[in-house]
Amino acid sequence: MQSKRKGVSADEKRDRMLEIFHDSADVFMLKDIEKLAVKKGIISQAVKDVLQALVDDDLVHVEKIGISNYYWSFPSEASVKVETDLLRLRQDVAAAEKRRAELESAVLDSKAGREDMEARAAKLAELRELQRRVSSCQAEAAQYKDNDPETVRDMQRGADLAKTGANRWLDTSWTLQSWCKQEATDHRTALIH
Repeated sequence: MQSKRKGVSADEKRDRMLEIFHDSADVFMLKDIEKLAVKKGIISQAVKDVLQALVDDDLVHVEKIGISNYYWSFPSEASVKVETDLLRLRQDVAAAEKRRAELESAVLDSKAGREDMEARAAKLAELRELQRRVSSCQAEAAQYKDNDPETVRDMQRGADLAKTGANRWLDTSWTLQSWCKQEATDHRTALIH
């Protein structure tokens, strides 16, 4: 029975590719990397993708000289990068802790003037009662809106405007009716003679 070969995972390919650079501490061209990668168990079709991923993650450097691309990565660069990242993260944590302390202090300062005293509770209750009364008065005023003098004046203006328009149409229809009668009479007279 033949055993199935298990493929190499993407992380393993990245690690193996980095080993090529760190073991030799040399500068390579793409075709050199492809030859060494095949020896490390990375299929040749995946070499360019893995190499580009390492370049994108800033673990391998690339420089174009003439028409060729040269790739390199030294072990000391990785440790320096890790130390730099660690220092930056420690500074970020320190800044975040300082900001947290400032915010906690601000919260305590704002709470200092707001202790629940009896006078404050009474004022809040009075405020709620006044808000309730205002809303009920507004609701009652909305009920009497139809009797509002301004609303009545607006309705009167609208009625006057409608009456004027209706009279204009009535005059126009009477004029048309009169004209039609005149024309009909003229035509009858012309037919009789």
